[in-house]
Amino acid sequence: MSCWYEGPLAAFDTETTGVDVESDRIVSAALVVQDTAGARPRVSRWLVNPGVPVPEAATAVHGLTEDHLQRTGRWPAPVMYEIAELLAEQTVAGRPLVVMNAPFDLTLLDRELRRHRASSLARWVDPDALVVLDPRVLDKHLDRYRKGRRTLTDLCAHYEVSLAEAHDAAADALAALEVVRALGRRFAARLERLSPGELHALQTGWHAAQARGLQAWFARSGQEETVDPAWPLRPELPAAA
Repeated sequence: MSCWYEGPLAAFDTETTGVDVESDRIVSAALVVQDTAGARPRVSRWLVNPGVPVPEAATAVHGLTEDHLQRTGRWPAPVMYEIAELLAEQTVAGRPLVVMNAPFDLTLLDRELRRHRASSLARWVDPDALVVLDPRVLDKHLDRYRKGRRTLTDLCAHYEVSLAEAHDAAADALAALEVVRALGRRFAARLERLSPGELHALQTGWHAAQARGLQAWFARSGQEETVDPAWPLRPELPAAA
């Protein structure tokens, strides 16, 4: 019987107007589904007119201009509905969801659902059934003493995964999925006896420990940065008084 990292996986990725999950918006997204390692992936793509300005700095990353999104992007409300519906289908099917730096993409999606659908990710996807595999968290735990950056591009280079179009949502999602498969094979002795659900639970603690370590590093460096330990979704901020 093959291990989970050779079996069905899905992967989700977004491109955005910036890096603030509370105020920035999704401009493109993709969901990649692969039934077994090496099988042809099924790809769903969305292009979104966010209804807000798209900073030049964001366009420089993903190449999507405000004019292009206004002309060809769809309104956010129906897109967020479709994304949430497809993510819910993955959970019902028992298919683990690969999300690189999950607290960013999943929290941003949650905020977009609240903003445009008066809903939330938890209303679509049962948190108790959701199984997320985050290559960033897994790699930092399993190979914690390796020096260097751990962006998706770096992980692809390290695990010999092709990434032809970095910062294209579909390309990034597929690459993250393949990184998880490669990571599973490399650390098979430590991972093959764990189910994806068990790994999901473990990553909650691993990410929290990683966040504490990064927070301590910021403090030693004199940088006033706050690292959220929540994973895979950050809690909603309390409403302003």
